[in-house]
Amino acid sequence: MPREKFVKKLLSRDKKIFEMDLKLEPVYGDVESDSEIIADFTEYSPLHKGHKHCMMEAKRQVPDGIFTAVVPGLFERNGRGTPYIMTRKARAEAAVAVGADVVVEGPPMGIMGSGQYSLCLARMFRALNADYIPRGYRPFEGFDRILKRINEGAGVAPKPYRIVDMETKNVLMRGKLDEDNYVIVSLSKSMKKIGFDFKDKFIFIKRVEGVSGTKIREAVLSGNIKLAGHMLPHETIRILEKEMEESRAPLHDLRDNEAILNRANHSTICELKSLALVDEGTAKAFVDNRPFRTVDDVEKSILQGFSRHHSQRVLSALEAGVFKDAVHRYIDRYPSVIRILNYKNKEVLKEFQKRIPHRRLEICQ
Repeated sequence: MPREKFVKKLLSRDKKIFEMDLKLEPVYGDVESDSEIIADFTEYSPLHKGHKHCMMEAKRQVPDGIFTAVVPGLFERNGRGTPYIMTRKARAEAAVAVGADVVVEGPPMGIMGSGQYSLCLARMFRALNADYIPRGYRPFEGFDRILKRINEGAGVAPKPYRIVDMETKNVLMRGKLDEDNYVIVSLSKSMKKIGFDFKDKFIFIKRVEGVSGTKIREAVLSGNIKLAGHMLPHETIRILEKEMEESRAPLHDLRDNEAILNRANHSTICELKSLALVDEGTAKAFVDNRPFRTVDDVEKSILQGFSRHHSQRVLSALEAGVFKDAVHRYIDRYPSVIRILNYKNKEVLKEFQKRIPHRRLEICQ
């Protein structure tokens, strides 16, 4: 199947899954095991040696824990709104091959704002009743103070050009954080918001140097994975090559352009304003500037947002055709289902099912 057709099929399937999830409520029960859960949120696009280092360090510190990778998710779009290099099924396969015990499906990041998917992640960690949360970070002077407050169970809020302690209201840092460190701070804020106690649960691990996700994706797109071979575990290379042979990768350069153009050209202004992430000004710009012949033309009509990734997220919202009210309802009950994308073996799966309080589980085939 051509990659373009494969992407259309993925998005159509995920839209149906999203709509089914809106009809379900989460179900919780008693925990029947005292095993410890290590819950790590990582996109694995693709899984590189930095990801493996974080996983192995967490497993070293909690040797008997069930390492549970939370891998997003519906619509196959990342937090920047751009497509993943390969499907979550393949990314989950790579995670288990490298050392994860269980892989569960994370939130549909590309159709949400950063605060929204951070809230979903917090709800997932609560649904898993996570004991430990490993996070890679980039060290710099003064950041240890922020990490210390988070490990004390304090929420830390990212504000414009400053980072604020939610309890004391003290400014812990002025300026901006890079993406990896921002995720940690944002997650602490979301966990505090939903009342999940994360005191002493984070395992902060310094990121390894010399690994670039951008360079890896460029190498894959060129068709020569060996250019990035020194940054990738051999398990990832094997799975990537298999996906490429089956025309299921690389996908990070592909969108359903037909769906984007159709919605931008033919939706009413009310329909456009109702789509996730589309503001009134952008909806009006779409109507004023159409017809559009290319997705690039659509992107040029998207008004600037607070995030530098705003335009790509809006394209993903157009692509998926998901409305704001549906996203809010989805977040309110998230996760209504915990989908298990892959697992090490049946014994680990059984222990995982006994250990987590969420009782609406689904094993993806």
